[in-house]
Amino acid sequence: MTNRAALELRLNQWLEPGRFKDYGPNGLQVEGRAEVNRLVCGVTASLALIDAAIEAQADAILVHHGLFWRGQDGRVTGWMKQRLARLIQHDINLFAYHLPLDAHPELGNNAQLGKRLGWTADARFGEQDLGFIATTAPTTLVGLTAQLRTLTGREPVLAEGDGRPLCRVAWCTGGAQGYFEGAIAAGADVFITGEISEPQAHYARETGVAFIAAGHHATERYGVQGVGERAAAELGLDLRFIDVPNPA
Repeated sequence: MTNRAALELRLNQWLEPGRFKDYGPNGLQVEGRAEVNRLVCGVTASLALIDAAIEAQADAILVHHGLFWRGQDGRVTGWMKQRLARLIQHDINLFAYHLPLDAHPELGNNAQLGKRLGWTADARFGEQDLGFIATTAPTTLVGLTAQLRTLTGREPVLAEGDGRPLCRVAWCTGGAQGYFEGAIAAGADVFITGEISEPQAHYARETGVAFIAAGHHATERYGVQGVGERAAAELGLDLRFIDVPNPA
């Protein structure tokens, strides 16, 4: 067991939110009870996750996608009221870390996805160095797609390149399709992220660099687990990871 302040201190020490220009507040977003014994982690602070955490008798929830975002309507109505009401009614702390959780070199979404695919980044690229890139044993687009399909449990969306052996892999989890040009400039043979937009298929055809969209939610399951496991080990917490399915 620990307390809210100690957990917040450790999370901020590990993830260094002050280093990032982000789209919303990182850290404690909703204050709950002072003592924390059970920590639930999940990708998004949805009502489904909050209700599952209540059922699990959580004292705190750790997520990648929190409740508050820049430019958001500030009124507490509808879905926002429902989520906040459930947290406050059950006195549950909500911690959220967005870009800091993508970027951490060991515990973050990118590092943890790379670990599961057998990759360790040897360089970074893109805005705020969020993109990871590594050299691997040569593989094919078919082989890499099969590996991602097995890991994520969903069918990736492909924009095929020129069929070259894939030796230099770049990745950035979630909605990082805008990093594709940076990955190309960094020398990647393939770029993996969660989503694809209209321009990326053209860039893949014209540059020969393959693009794989493996799912926003699917690629961002792992950072909260990495941080949660560290917190559980160091602070003596009971940890539960709850995965709320999401087709995105």
